[in-house]
Amino acid sequence: MENMRKYVAELLGTFTLVFVGSLSILAAVRLEEPIHVAVALGFGLALLAGLYAFGELSGGHFNPAVSLAMFLDRRLAANDLVGYWVAQLAGGVLASLAVLAAFSRDDVAGTATTASSAWDGLWLELLLTAIFVAVILQSSRSERVRGTALLAIPLALVGVHLAAIPFSGASVNPARTLGPALVGNEWGDVWIYLVGPLAGGAIAAFVHRFLYGAPELVPDAETREPERIREPPPA
Repeated sequence: MENMRKYVAELLGTFTLVFVGSLSILAAVRLEEPIHVAVALGFGLALLAGLYAFGELSGGHFNPAVSLAMFLDRRLAANDLVGYWVAQLAGGVLASLAVLAAFSRDDVAGTATTASSAWDGLWLELLLTAIFVAVILQSSRSERVRGTALLAIPLALVGVHLAAIPFSGASVNPARTLGPALVGNEWGDVWIYLVGPLAGGAIAAFVHRFLYGAPELVPDAETREPERIREPPPA
């Protein structure tokens, strides 16, 4: 039952991220607002909402690349990695189905991530995911910065979007890409957003472990709870 609650939290958190983020794309287009800034804020604030609403139960990954990094850093068990991935991908697909319920399939396809070129997209998704996941790994671990994690992580995602929307679509998340691709039938660049973010998450985990070492006082991942983003204890 406890594992099921974590998986449902991951599904709902990913749903929140992809649904609100996708709506921000459609809203910016409809209102002819600066799409670059509007979409960056849409995804960043959607992540913030998901973390506050569901992050305490599951750790608030909402992204297969983040879960992979947590697994490689021994903060997530192998069976939970599979469960998290299934929940996250399902959340992304359900979010796009929810968008489809109010809009057209072409509108859903318009929220898909596309790259200016295959190499640019792959390279940028790899590096930006590595940076984004590095922020998550350290801000969720260090006592000195843990209290700011709920702001640092969404702001890092905003920064990723501001930097990369014109070039790669700024996915850094296979679940965010799969939902619109499947529901909107827009498959052109999907492989980029599966390979790039997962590779970037793995690189972030190895670099983090090299720089900071193994997390202190952390039991084996098979017997511990997922790493959560917590506020500091009261003084």
